Amino acid sequence: MAEKSTEKTPLILDQKSALVPRATEKTYAEQTRRTYAFFVNPSDSKQEIAKKVSDQFNVTVEDVRTLTRKGKKTKFSKGKHAYPGITFRRDHKLAYVTLKEGNSIRVFETPEENSELEKASTKKADKVSAKEAKKADKKADKENK
Repeated sequence: MAEKSTEKTPLILDQKSALVPRATEKTYAEQTRRTYAFFVNPSDSKQEIAKKVSDQFNVTVEDVRTLTRKGKKTKFSKGKHAYPGITFRRDHKLAYVTLKEGNSIRVFETPEENSELEKASTKKADKVSAKEAKKADKKADKENK
């Protein structure tokens, strides 16, 4: 029989999605200081993280700080009263990457989304101005009568 492995399997990420941006209030505040937070593969070193960020976003990395968050305890049971126990969720590794002055990453917005938003806002403004023009014409007609 094959033996079961007792080791935890690390969080495996694809090479392209190895840098998962972290979206919290704290990370939004840190972005004003050119620091961005990412979930990374637990086996990645600081040098590997810096290389991935610079390759993926075409920026110059100044500093990388990492931390590993231990998984929380969770209770489990295999029935109403049978085999109660405690297990742990996966550990997560975070990387705080500081960029060189003048560099930035558009993590949560893409240029395509910005252009679509601008188009939508101009269409809305055009509709509003057309309605105002019609109202003004009606008012002028009433005054002429």
